[in-house]
Amino acid sequence: MESKPVMNGSSGIEARGLRNRYIGGLSGGEVGERVTVCGWVARVREHGEHLVFVDVRDYSGIVQVVAHSTLDLRSEYVVQVDGLVSMRPPGTENPGLATGNIELTETVIEVLSSADPPPFSLLDRVDVDEATRLRFRYIDLRRDRMQHNLRARARINSAIRSSMERQGFTEIETPLLWTPTPEGAREFVVPSRLHQGSTYVLPQSPQIAKQLLMVAGFDRYYQIARCLRDEDLRADRQFEFTQLDLEASFVTQRDIMDFISDAVVSAAEAADIHVNSEIGEISWKDAMDRFGSDKPDMRFGNELIDVTSVFARTEVRALSSPCLKALVAPNPVSLSRSKLDDLVDRAKLLGAKGLLWLRVVASDNGLLLESPVSKFLTEQETSDLIAAAQVADGDIILIVGDIWEKACQVLGQVRLDLGKSQAHPDEYKFTWVVDFPLFEGIDQDGRLISAHHPFTMPNQEDFPRLESDPLSVRSQSYDLVLNGWELGSGSIRIHRGAIQSKIFSLLGISEEEAHNRFGFLLEAFKFGAPPHGGFAFGIDRLAALLVGEENIREVIAFPKTQSGSDLMTGAPKEIDRKVWDLLGLAVKDSKKDLS
Repeated sequence: MESKPVMNGSSGIEARGLRNRYIGGLSGGEVGERVTVCGWVARVREHGEHLVFVDVRDYSGIVQVVAHSTLDLRSEYVVQVDGLVSMRPPGTENPGLATGNIELTETVIEVLSSADPPPFSLLDRVDVDEATRLRFRYIDLRRDRMQHNLRARARINSAIRSSMERQGFTEIETPLLWTPTPEGAREFVVPSRLHQGSTYVLPQSPQIAKQLLMVAGFDRYYQIARCLRDEDLRADRQFEFTQLDLEASFVTQRDIMDFISDAVVSAAEAADIHVNSEIGEISWKDAMDRFGSDKPDMRFGNELIDVTSVFARTEVRALSSPCLKALVAPNPVSLSRSKLDDLVDRAKLLGAKGLLWLRVVASDNGLLLESPVSKFLTEQETSDLIAAAQVADGDIILIVGDIWEKACQVLGQVRLDLGKSQAHPDEYKFTWVVDFPLFEGIDQDGRLISAHHPFTMPNQEDFPRLESDPLSVRSQSYDLVLNGWELGSGSIRIHRGAIQSKIFSLLGISEEEAHNRFGFLLEAFKFGAPPHGGFAFGIDRLAALLVGEENIREVIAFPKTQSGSDLMTGAPKEIDRKVWDLLGLAVKDSKKDLS
């Protein structure tokens, strides 16, 4: 039956081919018209001796179809339905459906494909084991939740591309077969058949390629890039992931941040989420000091308080630390003694020596502190702590003592554990974190360790301290954080040979090693490298947050499990011995015959 294309009333998409309407576009406006729809049988309900009601589903919606019981229809059969749009009889409407006031009558139904019973219910309200969902992912993707997530992600991608094009960026693809890079994560290795004994790697990111594009004069580059890292998987990490990758010449740090801000605000709007177009920023040091994290969740308060000076002369051994950070616990009523003991254990697991708690109680003499250590505190220490923490009757003060960074990190995680319930699930708080340290520490051989990568430009104000106090030097790098998740990071790059040589020297990288690892980039810089900087953020993470998911597997069509397996295809699999021979490789200590 030939169908005449008609624009879908709900989405503006032209229906054509075997259908002339998408189900979600049907409404009372078509009553009296014959339409043709295609989809899957969602449910069959017998009604009397010769009549059945069939719910037919496509991605856009569900419609009730009236059919003869002689037709063999079962769940997930694929059908084409030609029928008359009719109003449902009074009292039989379904307000839970967008099409709940109509039905298709006088129908002609053709079964396009039969189907075995699905391995699980397609109703989102029915819980299904994730392993089963991933084993039959093509079935799982039919569910409303996954249809919504992946289509929302497609809109997010489109909005990002539009933002980049609007801001004058050119989309350029970079190689998937690449050379090893100095970015730190393990790379997937691809043996070469033509050059046996040598390998390519799959790119962790297009970092060096995009810097070469700046030398080539492309000025503003972007790519929605596929990247791969052989790292342990978790809720926000897969072997393969997708990121918005950009680089621009003759720009400042603020310019890059503005480019990215436009892209993520556009992405949020594509997901029907309104966010503040002016994204605030906080320095790395302030983020650690106030929130105990370099990716602070800014949706709720409960900031950390420095109480080191309160106990500067204390005789309490547990409070004799280089740094003391305090937190006033939210919802203190729910913290029983056993839960407080659990928090102490949690702090120890996070690497702290312990955690002190003090409950504030009102008395005739004012506020007092109840705690296993309260009797050892002086009156001055008690009053100063109460004043510093600005507490009231019933509050609980939590204190961790250690070196500054460790005390901040531990109490910052406790803050998240206790306070996330305060964050509104529909609130989206983007934050820029800036002024990261250029170096994150010193390795066992006494060499400095790059906090970002060795091509990050130091803060110009800190140049004089590069040799005298390198750990105090800030970098021109910046992270974008959303609700406590790091979306991505970037930096202004080093483009001058003298500065790059100095950084290599501080990192203990010899001239020979630098040439072997990334000589082609250094050579390119000799031919006129413009000042440039860039950024990349994970689209998987952004999409997951914007659709309300906690795991990026829910916005990826065919993800791996946490063990790195593909339950649907069975990958990774052993390959035939002939393939290894062709590559000139042998399998060491193989327990199975691969032939």
